Amino acid sequence: MAGEMIPAKKMRIGYFAQHQVDELDQTATPVATIQALAKTDPALKATEQVIRDYLGGFDFRGSRVDECIEHFSGGEKARLALAKVAWERPNLLLLDEPTNHLDLEMVHALTVALQEFEGAVVIVSHDRHLLANTVDEFYSIHKGHFAEFDGDLADYERWLARYNELEASPKAAESNLGADNSAADKKAQRQQAAARREQLAPLRKQVKALENQMEKLQTRLDKIESQLGDEAIYAEKNKAKLAELVKEQGSVKAELGSVEEQWLEYQETLEAAL
Repeated sequence: MAGEMIPAKKMRIGYFAQHQVDELDQTATPVATIQALAKTDPALKATEQVIRDYLGGFDFRGSRVDECIEHFSGGEKARLALAKVAWERPNLLLLDEPTNHLDLEMVHALTVALQEFEGAVVIVSHDRHLLANTVDEFYSIHKGHFAEFDGDLADYERWLARYNELEASPKAAESNLGADNSAADKKAQRQQAAARREQLAPLRKQVKALENQMEKLQTRLDKIESQLGDEAIYAEKNKAKLAELVKEQGSVKAELGSVEEQWLEYQETLEAAL
């Protein structure tokens, strides 16, 4: 396969794949990694505190932002590589298996971020949850041909099963492939896909609502824990405020746990229906 790309003048492409993780400077820290990016583009310059706050959104907090990357787990390195991509504020994201090595919490955060991303996203992934919740259009590469696939993941699985069945039976393939490619069959497939999307719309809406709720609770929890990370809060004069923050932290954690359980239930139901 070959082709030509003509980028728009103001296009900023963000590309994430496993080799981005492997190419991280193992002797650097998360702060130094983002600072290096900030220095290369005047439009992306920021203070160290802004960078630290930004890294907090990728779960790098406290002294962790000053530790060498070589001591990080695969998931932490993947998060940092994603942070590098996002820092450059691309309007086109190219993601190659972005959820590899990410834990459930970070996969959820990535899913929400992609749902809210205002640019274009091209994803190559085997992660059904990510694809089901972020992708509007599917494309297939089959026998050297690249084409839009008219349907969702469930439609693709049915098509693949039918194709494999026909491949195993050449005679059946000869008599059935023509029917599969007819205009009437394609129209019926489109109608079925549209009906399925409409049927699953309320479930997707509930999943999205719970994800938004989790994001708000996580932001609130991060703010509380940031305050608890300030040494001044442990002074005698702030004893009452400290008790209030600790109580609020427990309350928010409990609520977040409850919402996450609901989200998992709805998500499992949605994935089972696909």
